[in-house]
Amino acid sequence: MSNANEASGNRRSPVRRLWRIVAGSVSNALLWPRLQLAAKAGLAAGLAFLVAPFMPGSAADYPYYAPLGALVAMYENVSGSIRQGVQTLVGLGLGIGLAFMLFSLGEPTPLTVAIVMGLGVVLAGLPRIGSGSDWIPTAALLVLLVGGHNPDAFSFGYLLQMGVGVTVGIIVNLLVFPPLHFRAAALSIAELRLALAQQLLDMGKALKESWPPEHEDWSRRSQSLADSARSVRLAVQKADASRQANPRRRLHPRDMDLDYRNLRDLERLTFHIQDVTQVLSDVIWSKEIPFIVPAGHAGPLAEAMTAVGDVCRSIEEESTERQSELIEAADSAVQALTVRIASAAEATDAPSAVESILLSLHRMLRVVRSAQA
Repeated sequence: MSNANEASGNRRSPVRRLWRIVAGSVSNALLWPRLQLAAKAGLAAGLAFLVAPFMPGSAADYPYYAPLGALVAMYENVSGSIRQGVQTLVGLGLGIGLAFMLFSLGEPTPLTVAIVMGLGVVLAGLPRIGSGSDWIPTAALLVLLVGGHNPDAFSFGYLLQMGVGVTVGIIVNLLVFPPLHFRAAALSIAELRLALAQQLLDMGKALKESWPPEHEDWSRRSQSLADSARSVRLAVQKADASRQANPRRRLHPRDMDLDYRNLRDLERLTFHIQDVTQVLSDVIWSKEIPFIVPAGHAGPLAEAMTAVGDVCRSIEEESTERQSELIEAADSAVQALTVRIASAAEATDAPSAVESILLSLHRMLRVVRSAQA
């Protein structure tokens, strides 16, 4: 009976995993920024289609390209909308030019179509054309297939309606709550700083346990810390891009230079903490590493590491005065152990790894001090 239940559970587990994946993807898609972007895209498309029939001449015959232009220009920030819209129009212009070059050679044939499409792909590799690259061969092909015997009228209508849609999309994104991603950047910086502090505290705790330590999850966090640092960089860059050409930046000023300085400091701290994590985990568990942490140095090293972790945590949780006190305490702990090692003449069976860890702790404190200067 238990085997049957186990088999049934195994059959259901892939379904459950699939359901969790789907549910997670749907919940991410329904986050407020995405819903806000979707609402603005719908509004821009509707407005573009509303004004499309009033375009002059043959352009009024192709109103459905205006909503397409609005969707093309809809981006998560205003500067991205402008850049993407302009690049799209440039790509369309180049593609239409290619189509007319084909018409100048006579009636389209398989050979001439192949040549023009090949040229379109070549032009798509032009630098700084960005999202417009995909529209070069697409526009050329549309003129050939849809333009038919009246490519002039179609090209005029196609380009004008796309331009109208792009303009409407940019205006909507500019005027309707253009997003500022400052809060996400600030939260990501704080979360990484606390994660780095926790890593130091956990390693300090491991040094005080009987070896090998019972808790070893800290030894597997090196890659996750690196991934978090990359996510913070993306968040800061996203926040910086969101303020460009954004009228709301005057109402919500933020020192992005400070965010970038904090980011660089956190990346340096991440590097040093990764190094300490690797050294300590190799000393504890790797049989191929000849280095050790002498028993007489494990306690003071744990205190120094914990003190530096308290410094990192205090930046988010304590006053400036308290931060200075903790920095002095951590510096004293590191200096005391440095002096102790320099004056000790202990005979051990293997070289010590404490000097390498202490050097990293010195560098971490230097990063923190430079940030306060």
